[in-house]
Parts: sequence; C-alpha cells; structure tokens
Amino acid sequence: MEIAVLVYDGVFDSGLSAVLDVLDGANAMRGEVGGAPAWNVTTVGCRPQVRTGARHLVETEPLDRADAADLLIVPALAEREPEALLERVASSELAPVRERIARTRARGTAIASACTGTFLLAESGILDGRRAATSWWLAPVFRGRYPEVRIDQSRMVVTSDGITTAGAAFGHVDLALHVIRSGSPALADLVARYLVIDERPSQSAYTIPSALAQNDPTVAAFERWARARLADPISIPDAARAIGVSNRTLQRSVQRCLGTSPIRFVQDLRVEQASHLLRTSELSLEAIARKVGYEHPHTLRVLLRERTGKTTTALRGV
Repeated sequence: MEIAVLVYDGVFDSGLSAVLDVLDGANAMRGEVGGAPAWNVTTVGCRPQVRTGARHLVETEPLDRADAADLLIVPALAEREPEALLERVASSELAPVRERIARTRARGTAIASACTGTFLLAESGILDGRRAATSWWLAPVFRGRYPEVRIDQSRMVVTSDGITTAGAAFGHVDLALHVIRSGSPALADLVARYLVIDERPSQSAYTIPSALAQNDPTVAAFERWARARLADPISIPDAARAIGVSNRTLQRSVQRCLGTSPIRFVQDLRVEQASHLLRTSELSLEAIARKVGYEHPHTLRVLLRERTGKTTTALRGV
C-alpha cells in the first residue's frame, strides 16, 4: 500500500512521529505474520524542508508524489487555542495543503487525519455531509465552524465514505493501527502488543464535561446548576427556569454546543462524578449510585460500562 504523509510548517510533532513509527513498526514485523502487506510511506510537503511545531526540520518529497498514493495521511497542527487554530487552517499559508487535500479526495483517494488535522480536512470541504472525529475538547468549536459535518464522539476512529478521522493528540496512534488493521488484523494486534498500545474504542472516558460546557454561557450555567443537584431527580424544564432561559433555548444550546441532549449531558456529569468516587473513595457502588442520582446500582453499572468502556472493578483500579 502506498501512503503519503502530508507535512507542513507547524505540524504536530508527536502526531507525525506516531504515524511514522507505528507504520514503520508494522513493516518491521510483517514477516512474523503471513500475508501481511507492506506499507510504503513517503513524506511529502510544499517545500524540500518544513519546520514542525517544535521547530524541528523535516525533509520532504514533492507534493506530486502523493498522486500515486492509495492513502493520504494529514497529521494534526500544533495549535491548541481555538481562535488561533481556526485562523491557521483558513490561512493563505496553508492554502496549498487544503488544495492538495481537496484534489486528492476528488480523485477518489482515501484520506486520514486526527486531532486538529480534522479541521484542515473540514476547511478543505471534503467532510461536508460526513461523520468525523476530532479532539473532544474542540468539538464545540468544530460544530460551530463546520455545521455540515456530523461529529461522532462515540468512537476514537471514524470512517465515512473513504475518509478516516481520529480523536485528540495521540489518537494518531489509533489512526495508524486502524490503517494497519485494514490490511492485516493479526499484524495490528502484534504491533499493539510490541509497542504496548491499548486501542481505545472512544474518547468518552477522557472527556471533561465542564470544559466543554464553557464554550456557551447557557450550557455553562446549566452545567453548574445540574452539578450541584446530581443526587436529586433533575427536571430539564426546572433547570431552564432556574437559569433564566426557555426549555427550547436550553435544548438548542446544549445540542449546538455539545451535540447531545441536556439529559444525556446530565448522565455524562453523573458518570464523571461516579468514576471519580470509584477511583478516590471506598464507598460501595450502592452509595455512589445514590450520590449521583440513581436508585439502583445496576443502572449506574451499565451506564459506566457504556460511557467509559470499563467495569466498576477496572475503574476502581483493583
């Protein structure tokens, strides 16, 4: 399989290295697994040398080398601040990168990215009408900028019509393993074992609900109101009245900011608090369930497994 990795000034060093190292590891180990394909990786760029976000120089092949690729991988930008990120992905400096992404997709070539790199794909227009993953903490900003893209935060890696995207920062590792798994599941398992990589089904276990809520004042007020009442039955109409908005406004604000409903967001807060208590206290599951508003511990147990992918025993670290 021919893979072109597109690098540019300000690329995220760890994301680039993770993709290259995992694919290199797969090539080194493919002899241990019968029938595994080779991944021929070429690093391409707009200039013979580009400077990464950490100011390291990377030598590249000409962009047109990507024309023969079966897959174009676009690592993330080294930018955390939302305003600076949006300005950067739309900048004239990255216009050649956006054009290359759009041109490559127009030929029907598969494309993959992770973390903030998903913003570059969306800015290029190739994600409109498709599902995608990105950094969980940038999801509200992404929804505001690209309303035609359906963010899917339930999975770490999302593939939609030949475009594969992955979650935050070290989601590049999951992305690279996904590429390997598409060619040889056995080799992907072997690489994961040698590199001591745990594949993560979603970002939900890492999400901080209060951080997401701060992107909208109505949602932030709702988060504070609900967090103070997690042990009690929560009425969304009561919450709306308490924070001074209509029920419809609250529903729309939460959906626009978080891509979910107020009830599901309350569940996220309860899961977060229950997980914290399991890790830091010796309270029984029954006691923890009551503290976060559930009469029956089984309800909490099922919800924790669904949202975090872990059992209560695993969350306790026993």
